[in-house]
Amino acid sequence: MVWRTGWFGRSLSGTLLLLSLQVVKSPSGTAQTASTNDDSALTSVPLQQTLAQTTSDPNAAPLYPSAAPPPAVTPLPDQRQRQEEQTVSADYRVSALQSGNASTLWVGSWQGLAQINPASGKIRARISLPNQTVGALAIDRVGRLWIGTYEGLTRIDPRTGDVTAQNFSLPSNRVLSLLIDKRGYLWVGTDSGLSLISPDKGLLMTTVKNLPGVSANALSLDADGNLWVGTLDGLVQINTASADIIKRIGNLPGTTVQTLALSSWGTLWMGTPNGLLELDKAGQVRSVTTLRGRNVTALQFDKVNSLWVGTTTGLLRINPFNGASAGAIARLPSSRILSLAPDSGDKLWVGTSEGLAWVSMTTFRTGAHNTFSRNQ
Repeated sequence: MVWRTGWFGRSLSGTLLLLSLQVVKSPSGTAQTASTNDDSALTSVPLQQTLAQTTSDPNAAPLYPSAAPPPAVTPLPDQRQRQEEQTVSADYRVSALQSGNASTLWVGSWQGLAQINPASGKIRARISLPNQTVGALAIDRVGRLWIGTYEGLTRIDPRTGDVTAQNFSLPSNRVLSLLIDKRGYLWVGTDSGLSLISPDKGLLMTTVKNLPGVSANALSLDADGNLWVGTLDGLVQINTASADIIKRIGNLPGTTVQTLALSSWGTLWMGTPNGLLELDKAGQVRSVTTLRGRNVTALQFDKVNSLWVGTTTGLLRINPFNGASAGAIARLPSSRILSLAPDSGDKLWVGTSEGLAWVSMTTFRTGAHNTFSRNQ
């Protein structure tokens, strides 16, 4: 009966040799050892894999390295979790802004929700939510704040401070957009469709089935109270009373409508990955030349009818009557703009991929806010 083992050894000339040892069981039951030098077993195995060293003298005892490499150890579950948490960086996206009264601004981010005083910038509260990734915000007629997260809807009643998770059967729990229509009903846009909810009764009224373009990325009302939905494949107009689809507008430059804003004179503006578009009352679509090729991610009109345009490469102020740019805003936490709230505390509040900032509506001076930022 033979057991075979081997070590990689080094000869006096520095050549790596394989020294094979055979342990042979004799008929008497005692073990005998025989050794052979096998030059055909020359190899370039790294020295850190050496188990023992020997000279070319077959009678010399093998020399073991002073310290063998430590064995590989799989981390325990709690150690793995700590390692994973240390390697995942925090996400500072400020994805939704909602003005309340003159002294309230709600800030939704991928780290949760906060309320600040827009005039002073003072943080009034940080609100713990069932899911911290906020996608959309809306305030209903009685002042309740609705929060769309990536795990459904949450409601905050400022009168009582109650935070309530809403258990509605939405097309998807990933909420991307929210809007209160003229009747006071809440429209909920998800990545798989659109639903209508009664905020007062807490009931799901209806769901728009087979929404063209599937994902309700952005919502806006027109002058007649109809709902416009920006989708992955253009625009869809919906009758808010019947939830019927009235019109569909496709073949837009950039295809996907990411953001919507209604002007005071009734035209609908939309941002796509390929520019800024205007839909006039006659149903004609025109492209704003100065924004062609830009990825438009956020739109808001201020009280003097300037159009603020957030893109993935900066923030601009546009004259909507001629499409001319009135200038770009510099020194923001990031050039990737995600959300806008103008005329709140005499400032334009700007949500970026790296935190919250503000722009003075009079001097256009900018500043970063520490809510949900790397400097908090």
